[in-house]
Amino acid sequence: MAQHLDLGRRGESLAKAHLENTGYEIMDENWTHGRLEVDLIAYKNKVIIFTEVKTRTGNWFGEPEDFVDARKQKLLAEAAEEYIYLMNHQGEVRFDIISVLFDRDNNYILKHIEDAFWPTAM
Repeated sequence: MAQHLDLGRRGESLAKAHLENTGYEIMDENWTHGRLEVDLIAYKNKVIIFTEVKTRTGNWFGEPEDFVDARKQKLLAEAAEEYIYLMNHQGEVRFDIISVLFDRDNNYILKHIEDAFWPTAM
């Protein structure tokens, strides 16, 4: 397996554990609709949370969360719209980012950014 894919899966596993440990219910992992994908879809306090997980081994080019650009936000919004429709969800939604930054010794910093953005597509 490619090293960057393994790193991404590790980050997603840590993000999932973090959400579960802080009271979120995981509804879906790596949910896809066509070419669209949402890393984690969680539920807490009647809110569906669409979560993008970004994992990096360094921050020389920016923090992991900096890589959730406007294009990625638009794609997440499109996927969220489909998920909301399929689930017939009438309540609130939120878009979070969880960034996982590993150092050379395999230690990591996990940052959960709640309500990180609101895509203009919705």
